[in-house]
Amino acid sequence: MTASQTTYKRGAALPGSNPFQRLADLLDGQAPGFEPIMMTIGEPQHPIPEFTAEVLAENMADFRRYPPINGTPEFRSTIADWLDKRYGLNGSIDPDFGVLPLNGSREGLSFGAIAARDQLDKGLDHPAVILPNPFYQTYAAAAHVADGETILLDAVSEHQFLPDLDGLEPALLDRTVAFYVASPTNPEGSVATLEYWQKLIGMARKHRFMIFADECYSEIYRTTPPPGVLEAAHRMGTDFSNIVVLNSLSKRSNLAGLRCGFAAGDPDFLKKWAKFRGLAAPQVPLPAQAVAVRAYRDEAHVEENRRLYNEKYEAAERLLGPILGPVTTEAGFFLWLNVEKWGDGVSVTQALWRDTGVKVLPGSYLASDQSDGSNPGQNYIRAGLVAPLTQTEIALERVANWLGDKA
Repeated sequence: MTASQTTYKRGAALPGSNPFQRLADLLDGQAPGFEPIMMTIGEPQHPIPEFTAEVLAENMADFRRYPPINGTPEFRSTIADWLDKRYGLNGSIDPDFGVLPLNGSREGLSFGAIAARDQLDKGLDHPAVILPNPFYQTYAAAAHVADGETILLDAVSEHQFLPDLDGLEPALLDRTVAFYVASPTNPEGSVATLEYWQKLIGMARKHRFMIFADECYSEIYRTTPPPGVLEAAHRMGTDFSNIVVLNSLSKRSNLAGLRCGFAAGDPDFLKKWAKFRGLAAPQVPLPAQAVAVRAYRDEAHVEENRRLYNEKYEAAERLLGPILGPVTTEAGFFLWLNVEKWGDGVSVTQALWRDTGVKVLPGSYLASDQSDGSNPGQNYIRAGLVAPLTQTEIALERVANWLGDKA
């Protein structure tokens, strides 16, 4: 085991628990002296696309119907077309078997490890599932329900906040069934390069495991569209075997409550996964699929969404940059702030709430402790830039004043 790798054996407690419940417990009974401003949950607050109500109304009668588990042909072809244009895939996505609708990407992330375990059939009682650390808690739940051994790879600044692929032991990779990677990363907002993706693809095919690429923040970027894992495979001149990408309308279109996303990639894997989902998962309602078709055919609302986020990053840079140095991330809508000069993330979170009324999330709550007791998120706080600009600026100014006074 490398210094940046932590293993959780099967049957152990989940590596991490609900960070928001932990935050509630941390701040319980503490009343700030200012009007509270929440910067914790990444729930988009920008306007939803104007056409949403119109499309739902036009398709309201379809709420009577049970949808097909593999989605409508129009949904699948629209997703294939969007992926093709976004990543330059030259028509290589199979719209019939290479796309599946999901009840939000979370559903696919949750069930992915089980499907990988069963389909790969490596003959292991408790296969390994590899996650980044910090990580989206659903990844850990997926490893747990797949009866797997959870392997956490620390994602730190030295490696652009991505799991370090160098030094992974072949014996570990041979017993791995699923490797979860987010790009853009959450919470750090870093982006995997094509070279990174291609290296991971080569490892997945050599050692027979599935890559589950969480690309939910792919359209929330500053200037340059992040490359994707399907794009990396296409540029290698290969098919999409061993690859599943997951995305949704939650961040791209501010439609988190619609619960509509997709999985795309390896058609053989997805064909079998569709059969499993037909028994274990609810179908995506037809009106929701209709909204998705309209949303993925429209880029104007996505461009406006990016503009609003970038406006808030400019405010963060102006207010926090002089104190913390550059704070703008490549993508996403979070700030990942190193506050070790003022204390660890937990103590700074408590102080900011008490002294400013700004609620942030300790970075350690999004990560899991290493075997030596350290935590890759312990010196960080995460702050979401989801509120309107005026409210965000007030919160950032309060944080900046507090940091400046305590420096």
